[in-house]
Amino acid sequence: MLNYVTSSFVTLVLVIDPIGLAPAFIALTVGLEVTQKRALALRSSVIAAAILIVTALLGNWFLAQLRIGLAAFQISGGILLFGVATRMIFGEHMRQESREAESAAREKIADLAAFPLAIPLIAGPGAITATLLLASRTGGDPSLLLALVLIIAAVAIASALSFLLAGQLARVLGRTGNTVLARLLGIVLAAFATQFVVDGIKSAFHWE
Repeated sequence: MLNYVTSSFVTLVLVIDPIGLAPAFIALTVGLEVTQKRALALRSSVIAAAILIVTALLGNWFLAQLRIGLAAFQISGGILLFGVATRMIFGEHMRQESREAESAAREKIADLAAFPLAIPLIAGPGAITATLLLASRTGGDPSLLLALVLIIAAVAIASALSFLLAGQLARVLGRTGNTVLARLLGIVLAAFATQFVVDGIKSAFHWE
């Protein structure tokens, strides 16, 4: 139980990277009032949490309907997460967030909370894939599923706090700090992704 909770929490924190989302939030909310920024921070986090919780609760059922084995999903999901980690390490993750922020500003999207803050910045493909993988590892155990839901809620709260403190975080970390943090998180996420693939291969070939 403790191992599952720890690995799940670390995985989601690394994939979502609440602190790393602060620069994108700042870019998206330029010119907005403080009260509007607070509302966006809270609403986007709630929407993202709802998406990931539904994914966690219906993940096993969804895989069963598609007749996808756990081992296959572990391997494919691990490879996808490794791709996310690679983009973080080489800086493409932050550049993509910047491009999405600029695009949103140009298009004058009315509800920034749903897009692009909740999707894809918080609950992006990497986070959804990680949640499905973690849900599949519960084996349908209600206590583990509840733990995963609480972890998702905790990471969503961390994202909201990061958005609310975005200005202060950006000043404290600076451009170099944000870059270094993204690289370090990417390396750790790559290790977790590799472990998913290893576990999937062991399961597929019934290796101990």
